Amino acid sequence: MDVQGQAQQPVTLAAGAVAHPPGLPAIGRWMIAGDGSIAHWLGETVDGRHLHEPINVILIDEGATSPDDARERLVAAAAAAGFPIRFGHSTGYHGFIGGTLYGQLPQGRDDAFSNRIFEESNNHGRIFGPHRLDGGGYIFIGAFSRERVNLLHWPAHRYESFNAAREALARGLDAHTAFKEAGFVPLDNAVNDAQVTTGDHDGHAVLLRSPK
Repeated sequence: MDVQGQAQQPVTLAAGAVAHPPGLPAIGRWMIAGDGSIAHWLGETVDGRHLHEPINVILIDEGATSPDDARERLVAAAAAAGFPIRFGHSTGYHGFIGGTLYGQLPQGRDDAFSNRIFEESNNHGRIFGPHRLDGGGYIFIGAFSRERVNLLHWPAHRYESFNAAREALARGLDAHTAFKEAGFVPLDNAVNDAQVTTGDHDGHAVLLRSPK
């Protein structure tokens, strides 16, 4: 399984698509699909509204010495937290950090970080970066969601929650890795209007830090 991420060319997103949290680089508010649009959870609608996928995780690794080291440490931490790389998920997504689009980790043909196999209800997600911080270390962002799976009904995979997956990942990392919870970062990326929703997302990303 390929776990390497690729930094793309610098890009400019619409102002409304970018958050500027204090002390951090600019962060894209939502996961970006391969065609450049906001990722729409398997085309699913909730109460007739398009379901956009928010960035809901921020990881800062102050001890990583290079992009490759940061990626390797991240993948190892995700596995220790109960979210190894598993196949059976959609891919090709990007995340925006500091003016650059980053391809997803993991990069396998149909891989994501997931706490269960895809035939079962699971929490899963993709992570983007690493982006070098001015003061040293690297930052990643992620989009995690919980899907309810019932193979006897179509569609078999249905959206259930963004918050549940965010919290499950954070608990696992905090309990089993050097990444410790450090509060929440407001990204103002909760949407609920006539056409678009972000489900139960509350507009915040959980922040986890791994010290030097």
